[in-house]
Amino acid sequence: MHENATGGVDRRSLLGWGGLAAAGAAAAATPMVGAQPAHTAPAPAGAWIPRDCLPGGAYDRYVAELAAADRFSGVVLLSHRGRTVLSRSYGMADKERGIPNHERVAFNLSSAGKPFVAVALLQLAQQGKLKLADTVGTHLTGFAEDIAEQVTIHHMLAGISGLDSPDEDLQRVFQSREEVHDYYEGWARQSRLVAPVGTPTDHAGAEIAISAMIVEAVAGTSYWDYVEEHVFRRCGMTGTAFATRPQWLTDTHIAHAYMTLADGSRVDAVRNLDKGSPHPYELGKNPARLFIAAPGDAGFATAPDLVRFAHGLSDGTLLDRPWADVFTAAKVPHGPASFGAYQVPVSIVQGQWVYSRAGGDPGGGANWNIYPDTGWVGVILGNHDDFPLVEMIERETQAVTGGR
Repeated sequence: MHENATGGVDRRSLLGWGGLAAAGAAAAATPMVGAQPAHTAPAPAGAWIPRDCLPGGAYDRYVAELAAADRFSGVVLLSHRGRTVLSRSYGMADKERGIPNHERVAFNLSSAGKPFVAVALLQLAQQGKLKLADTVGTHLTGFAEDIAEQVTIHHMLAGISGLDSPDEDLQRVFQSREEVHDYYEGWARQSRLVAPVGTPTDHAGAEIAISAMIVEAVAGTSYWDYVEEHVFRRCGMTGTAFATRPQWLTDTHIAHAYMTLADGSRVDAVRNLDKGSPHPYELGKNPARLFIAAPGDAGFATAPDLVRFAHGLSDGTLLDRPWADVFTAAKVPHGPASFGAYQVPVSIVQGQWVYSRAGGDPGGGANWNIYPDTGWVGVILGNHDDFPLVEMIERETQAVTGGR
């Protein structure tokens, strides 16, 4: 879907890099009717918390107003130095079964899950099992000669491979992990080099698929299993997984995706595989037709688990500090104060760094922001596709970085 920031999830922008890169981000405590608050611990002694981040503050009120107008269904969370400052849940995870959204519900990450492949490759590089300068042909066969010999892991993670991606079969209903895996391996091998290596790509999905294939070739296991063991489990992300469609349908802790149709109505995408998005950028797409997320993409995560992921990046759980710095170091300029890192946009906002990643699919959207200079983490997870995610990202960032 390609809509403006106030009208709905701008997935074309979010697919490109997402987060603040898509947003172009800059800037009285009353109970919120309809919100489901989670436990909030007091901030550490002496820590200054911007009033706009507090329960009842400007950001809390803004999200509550969206929910009251049926413009947001999902979870928002703000964490400061490991403690929850604000957590709100709105709407239904499964309307048919009457299950509300709450903090322990996992949402489809879409492109917000792509940084996991970068972390996986950096772990393998840290262990000396590969080099970021390795070409595709160092580890894989069956690719065009120019891709095999010229495109490196660094180029793909930085989004400067010059690759284009073949069209996907959006109508196909996949029935197994093996079918998804085999399809996307073949799909990735059909990719083409359409610009000189080093040229920024327009969200070339092949970069992610090929990167995931390299993880599998080096680690000797499936991408899904590697990330679940070496990223999710390491961080204690117990509510996060690459769930299958049957799990999405039946697990009460996974939010269903409510997709907007051409007439403005919403339909449960998981229960209606015959329905697809009406929007030209992804015409006919229904994310539930995949039996499991394509390797390198998506996954389902809870808001607290994404906070755990953020802390795993900073405390050495996932990567030694020098390698974590490689992950988030600015590599490609995107704007006056925004850059591409390894599948993570990084921006300078109010004199501080913000690391972020967003994603959107028919029926949902997601974003996580890490504010490393001040210890904040912000998460937005939604299971409608017509909520103003880009605007919400901006409002969150303004609340966190707006100054005393």
